[in-house]
Amino acid sequence: MCEAGPTVFIGLSHRTNAEGARQLGAWLTSFGIEARTVDIRTIPGILHLKSGVVALDVGRVLSIAALAAHEAFADHDVLRVPAGEEYAANCVRVNDGLFVAEGFPATQAMLRQAGYQLEPLDMSEFAKMDGGLSCLSLRF
Repeated sequence: MCEAGPTVFIGLSHRTNAEGARQLGAWLTSFGIEARTVDIRTIPGILHLKSGVVALDVGRVLSIAALAAHEAFADHDVLRVPAGEEYAANCVRVNDGLFVAEGFPATQAMLRQAGYQLEPLDMSEFAKMDGGLSCLSLRF
């Protein structure tokens, strides 16, 4: 699940089935939150939605190329992660800072140019087992 203000993107993956996504969407809608489903089952290397897309602001997302043109993001400004830096799409916004994985200079340059204050972190050991920043964060 990826929250972007009044919109929540629900990843339909090998871990989340269509009925679970439907139920979560209905529950969110009861609170006035728009729920949009994004099927990621056919995208290689994507374990969960935030492995490939993250909300940077209410109207802006950072996305891998395979998800950038998805209809769910049509009304959002989509910053596309450069080829070869797909792991960098998994970042975490906390207040005015954006935690990003070290070692992805093109993505970091793009995010800085877009006005974000970056906090690069060494994720090399976690990346070996497909772990990303969103896997290591507790959001409440």
